[in-house]
Amino acid sequence: MSPARLGSSTWLLHLRWMAVAGQIITIFIANLLVDLGDVFVPLILLVGFTAITNVIYLVWLRYQHAGPLQRQLEQSEVSGRFHAADWEGEPSLLQSVALAIMLLDLLTLTIMLYFSGGADNPFTFFYFVNLAVGGVMIRPKSVWLMPVFAVAGYMILLRSSIPVEILTIEKPNVNFDFRASSLLFAFSACAAVVTYYVTQTAGELQRREEELRRAQADRATSYRLEGLTTLAAGAAHELATPLSTIDVIVREMSRHLEGVEKPQSVNTDLQLIDGQLEMCKQILARMRSAAGDSMAQQWDQTNVGELIDTTLEGIRDPHRVDIDDEDLGPIEDQTLWVPREAIAQAFRNLIHNGLDASPADGRVQLDAKIITVKRSGQEEAFLELTVQDSGQGMSEEVLERAGDPFFTTKEPGRGIGLGLFLTRNVISQLGGELVFESTVGHGTKAIVRLPMAQPDHRKPNAG
Repeated sequence: MSPARLGSSTWLLHLRWMAVAGQIITIFIANLLVDLGDVFVPLILLVGFTAITNVIYLVWLRYQHAGPLQRQLEQSEVSGRFHAADWEGEPSLLQSVALAIMLLDLLTLTIMLYFSGGADNPFTFFYFVNLAVGGVMIRPKSVWLMPVFAVAGYMILLRSSIPVEILTIEKPNVNFDFRASSLLFAFSACAAVVTYYVTQTAGELQRREEELRRAQADRATSYRLEGLTTLAAGAAHELATPLSTIDVIVREMSRHLEGVEKPQSVNTDLQLIDGQLEMCKQILARMRSAAGDSMAQQWDQTNVGELIDTTLEGIRDPHRVDIDDEDLGPIEDQTLWVPREAIAQAFRNLIHNGLDASPADGRVQLDAKIITVKRSGQEEAFLELTVQDSGQGMSEEVLERAGDPFFTTKEPGRGIGLGLFLTRNVISQLGGELVFESTVGHGTKAIVRLPMAQPDHRKPNAG
């Protein structure tokens, strides 16, 4: 069982073992100083109960880690930007079980305090320790069950407990007096404050950690992209010269052989060489285009309509692309801050892929709309552009590899497998997302979600 895979669940296991050890030591020391008498056995049994539940928790984690929980963990790790991730990146099952165990620990602590002096026992401060641990580990909304349980337990201890001679200040009173009411109020306020501030601090640390991971992933992607584009540019440059020489020689041969009696196979071979050279030129042109640093272009203030128009200007078969003007009309004037040419080329790549995947008379549907997504606790507006082709769709294996560099399902000479990779990187560097939905036999849908607002440091100066 990997601690890194199970996140804070392993941390909870270790904390509970430490609690068991600490409770045993405390009980034996207390029994030496003050004869605990009849309450010694119940206290030891409660510690044993905690140890047994921890063993059960350990076995359950190991069993689940090898089964359905493993898949849930993997999905949590690769969740997209626009899906609400569970607190601490853990799936809901882990969270629910951890919360149940921590509530059980609060109940156990209450019973132990009941047998050892009640609210006058100094170890009542351990309520706040449990609340602090819960604030770090449990989702912000669910964690508020813990202070409710703690306050309820403390209220019971104020009204009823087994007194200990050297600890008990005054015997519990069923009817709350001013002292008991004040203690309960102070305890409730402290429990709420501890839970709130620990939860907020843990959430802020989680958000910063996520931002750091995202920045590291973006940096790694940039390095990878730089290496691939350098390779593509270098290959295009090195191959251009020998291919140009071959092209000149072939044309010279064709000119010299004009009017000369020769087998038909020679003409066929020359035509074949000329056709293959033309195909190589197209491949080199695509490699040069793919190697261009599209993100270095100037950022522009544009709108959704202009962006769509710029995209369609470079489409190979614009008559095969359908756009619903009724859906586009209400959002056509929505302002965007983006590198317009880079984004237009990214959209264009997706449309061309859709055209290539569709039959010769097949059509591609282009839709655009504005959606609102809750992200980092705030609602943000995104432009969602959908490209639906009329092809045969992709299998799950192909979907998993879609966007990998140099992976393509096109025929040789029609693609080098970099276009989709670069498209995904351009979109992700702008804080967006590219996902695919496909069913074999029913075509593929490419969905781009692009934030409407960009950071101020990326915008050109208005003055």
